[in-house]
Amino acid sequence: MEFVIITGMSGAGKSAALNALEDVGFFCVDNMPPQLIPKFVQISEDGAEIRKIAFGCDVRSRELFAFLKDAVFELKQAWGANTKVLFINAADEIIKRRYKETRRKHPLYDLVGGSIDAALHSERELLMPISEIADYTLDTGQLSTAALKEAVLGLVMDKISDSMQVKLMSFGFKHGFPADADLLFDVRFLANPFYVPELKSMTGLSREVRDFVMADRYAVALKDKLSDLFAFLLPRYIAEGKSQLVIAFGCTGGKHRSVTFAELFHAQVSAHGYRTSVFHRDIAK
Repeated sequence: MEFVIITGMSGAGKSAALNALEDVGFFCVDNMPPQLIPKFVQISEDGAEIRKIAFGCDVRSRELFAFLKDAVFELKQAWGANTKVLFINAADEIIKRRYKETRRKHPLYDLVGGSIDAALHSERELLMPISEIADYTLDTGQLSTAALKEAVLGLVMDKISDSMQVKLMSFGFKHGFPADADLLFDVRFLANPFYVPELKSMTGLSREVRDFVMADRYAVALKDKLSDLFAFLLPRYIAEGKSQLVIAFGCTGGKHRSVTFAELFHAQVSAHGYRTSVFHRDIAK
């Protein structure tokens, strides 16, 4: 199992960091009382479903926050390097500006007499023990949401390409457009196996159909051009913070040409280290 504890200054971007981890498959629990973290891990350990967990812990837990350091030591003793503490920070002036823009109240605001400066000072004192044992410290003051996501995932993931799921889809135009497609390519201009009697009842999952489609020189040219396009686009989408990209290929019925290209690029994109899946929407229609 793998654990990430996200803590730090209120208003510095802890929620955005948790959202980034949730997008890549972490089970995220925000505002968890520190004493309950080891117990939650013990419960999760008994089931095989949850393998990656991220906890958000901060001064909202008030006096319970003092137990976070003990909880971290307990996890590190049991799981070693699989437990990471990420401390999110930003300058006071930036945090004060963010609170003013969102019109939200710092969690310690009322406890220190209604002063944002006093609240920030008190919070930094409370956070000092945990900041000293953090594995990573991230200053979000000059980071956009997309840049923050990339920075967080870069700390906890072996490959930044794992931060985006690429879904390859085939569909038939006569059954309607896929509403969730980010990129859509019409392959109806290619030679159609439907008009070859021995191929008509097959699909693009058959080698015979794939060989027929790719025997078309225009299919080869399209493959080469799309390979260059995806090599350029996918890193840009990751840098922008996109967590899922749906690439759809459409032919008339969704059985032959579109399936061939969805399968082809599913294999190719996966071979380049991206998390991929493939879905043939209309293959059984």
